[in-house]
Amino acid sequence: MTNRKQSKDFKAKLATFDVNKRYPLTEALQMVKQNAYEKFDASVEVHVNTGIDPRKGDQQVRASVTLPHGTGKTKRVAVFAEGDKANEAREAGADLVGGAEFIQEIKQSGKCDFDIAIATMDMMPKLASLAKLLGPRGLMPSPKNETVTANVKQAIEQVKKGRITFKNDDSANVHLSIGKVSFDLEKLTENYKAFLDTIKKSKPSSSKGTFLKSITIKSTMGPGIKVTIE
Repeated sequence: MTNRKQSKDFKAKLATFDVNKRYPLTEALQMVKQNAYEKFDASVEVHVNTGIDPRKGDQQVRASVTLPHGTGKTKRVAVFAEGDKANEAREAGADLVGGAEFIQEIKQSGKCDFDIAIATMDMMPKLASLAKLLGPRGLMPSPKNETVTANVKQAIEQVKKGRITFKNDDSANVHLSIGKVSFDLEKLTENYKAFLDTIKKSKPSSSKGTFLKSITIKSTMGPGIKVTIE
């Protein structure tokens, strides 16, 4: 699709609704599905503007949520473990498993061919050498998002079922994909509500005033539609 054609299609979709109005969730999701003009099965994205001060360390929003119906995208899981835990990871369906040699391989190549990284506690000191590589990509295992664990099997199963970690960006926004345009309304609704419940519980205690300032949903390339905040 050329940029000119894309712009024309985008403007046409934009004219079908009031960009300043907040719509009930069901209506908004229906509009997202109707307004998606991508030639692929686009993701349905939720963008939440929060009232936190992202410059303050005690006002960060970071949590994980297991979407009931997943995201529609297969996650490649890498597990940093050795011995019995490495065997447990392979049996649980991890895509990549390794210890010190695996870490050295990534360090030398600079390539991270995975979407989620899980590690046992004893591997964390060795993973420190990859912090600058994994950290900026959101791939560094952390106890906060349950990716540093002794229960490797359970962690892998949760990720494969649709558990996603999210955090705010520098503009106090949180972004998450809750499925595909091809999902029916019921699945998208349940995934949305699971995410919203989790983000509400993630409000930092030091954050005052309105926490959820606005919520917008859209397909990958489609126009954003504002959602009523319940």
